[in-house]
Amino acid sequence: MGLDRTMIAKIESGTRRVDAVELMRLSSCLALPLDHFLFERPTVLSRRTPLVEDEATEIGRESFLLEASLSSWLRDVRQLQNLGVFEPIEPLAYPGAVESEASARDAASWLRTRLNCADQPIPSLMSVCEQVGLYIAVVDLPGDGASLLDGDLAVAVVSRFGDPGRRRATAAHELGHVILGDEYSSDLGIHASRAAREAIIDAFAAEFLLPISAVNQEDFTREVLIWNAATYRTSWSLAVRQAVRAGALSNEQASRWLGQTPTKSELMEAVGWAPQPDLEGVRVPPSFAHATLEARRRYLITTGRAVELMRGQIEESDLPYLGDEDVRP
Repeated sequence: MGLDRTMIAKIESGTRRVDAVELMRLSSCLALPLDHFLFERPTVLSRRTPLVEDEATEIGRESFLLEASLSSWLRDVRQLQNLGVFEPIEPLAYPGAVESEASARDAASWLRTRLNCADQPIPSLMSVCEQVGLYIAVVDLPGDGASLLDGDLAVAVVSRFGDPGRRRATAAHELGHVILGDEYSSDLGIHASRAAREAIIDAFAAEFLLPISAVNQEDFTREVLIWNAATYRTSWSLAVRQAVRAGALSNEQASRWLGQTPTKSELMEAVGWAPQPDLEGVRVPPSFAHATLEARRRYLITTGRAVELMRGQIEESDLPYLGDEDVRP
């Protein structure tokens, strides 16, 4: 920042003001959005990785940066809502009680029925989450993901750096937190440990991505399971776990198969094409992208801000020329 240590100490203790230039430098040094320093941080509803209080550790910093990105994403969605170009859907809530992994799988089946997809593969987690009121942004940060519920608006961030199966599992996990309710006040129970609650959410996510009913239990082979993993675009470990729950694999077989991760050629042979990565090229929900472009067309935001809101999905050169783009209504 170009400041000596005593100046930094005074800023940290709140005894010295920070001017605009210094604030920009601070934002750049810490790789945090500028609005992180200007607004109160909302309460995070869930975080797939464990909460780490010590932000000096690498894991703690990853967690902190994800939370900061999540807060920024919430403010971006609220901005378009306040401009009158975006109307979020109120998040869907499961009407039943969820107290076990079995009831969590029932909730996943209920949601699939609501979405009219029965036991079929889900092509895009981004679009499905949008339909039920969870707005996901894909971010260039390490870690997994996090989500929060702010009044009638649910948002989540998912790291782009995980493998495709893990990204989808993270998105489904955050969807589970929203659909089933806040992990600290829902029917999961205040006496349940965090690990127990997360296991229940993971059971929901696995069943939502690859229903047990879709696992072919007759003449079950490794090739059949590879087809399941490729078609439903899940990680190999999730597919193996679901096969065990379906009764198609024993625990002993599962232990052996977990070490036999399919190669790309095996996946291609199974379905005839390499599954396209989900939650990678598309960084924001379609309705949010449309609202961003509409706000720009109406000169409510600048071109630079539109690119920023799209989180790397487009560049300025991808947008049509509007003339004097600094005009304000």
